[in-house]
Amino acid sequence: MARRGESIELAVLGLLHESPMHGYELRKRLNLMLGWGRILSYGSLYPALKKMLRADWIEERTVTNPGALTSRRPRIVYQLTPAGEEQFVRLMSEVGPNAWEDDTFDIRFAFFGRTDMEIRLRVLEGRRSRLQERLEKVQGDLSLTQKEMDRYAAELQRHGVESVEREVKWLSDLINAERNQRPADNTGSP
Repeated sequence: MARRGESIELAVLGLLHESPMHGYELRKRLNLMLGWGRILSYGSLYPALKKMLRADWIEERTVTNPGALTSRRPRIVYQLTPAGEEQFVRLMSEVGPNAWEDDTFDIRFAFFGRTDMEIRLRVLEGRRSRLQERLEKVQGDLSLTQKEMDRYAAELQRHGVESVEREVKWLSDLINAERNQRPADNTGSP
């Protein structure tokens, strides 16, 4: 399982691959990317940025706004270095279990446009396989424990099973679209 710091690093490298950004903008974009359940604090972001600065994956640039009042502090903008570009490409090329785990899959998926089709397929197939294993286990546990659960616990388990089934179908559709080399139909229509 990937550490949270590694997930943040991948996300920051991916965002800075698009364009340089200051800390506030990075945090805002990361929170959008990570989703409502995983809000990123400055206390998590800035240590990750400092680590990436030490590794020479990113660099700081001070930008002043000529029209701002003199009391306004200059902004620090972060941008990718050539070493950071190489690190991003290396991380996006990994296809092992970390690539399809819950902690990193969404972030990697957000940057799939910069990933080779074969790598995308391997990650999608790995994620689908992991979810199918999880689904089989939960369905097996559900049939054994359903009689022992109250109505709400059983309903929560049923909801979990349906969510995983939907994601497996979505992944299968994406895999088929990749294999056919056409954009995935996100409308849900046949």
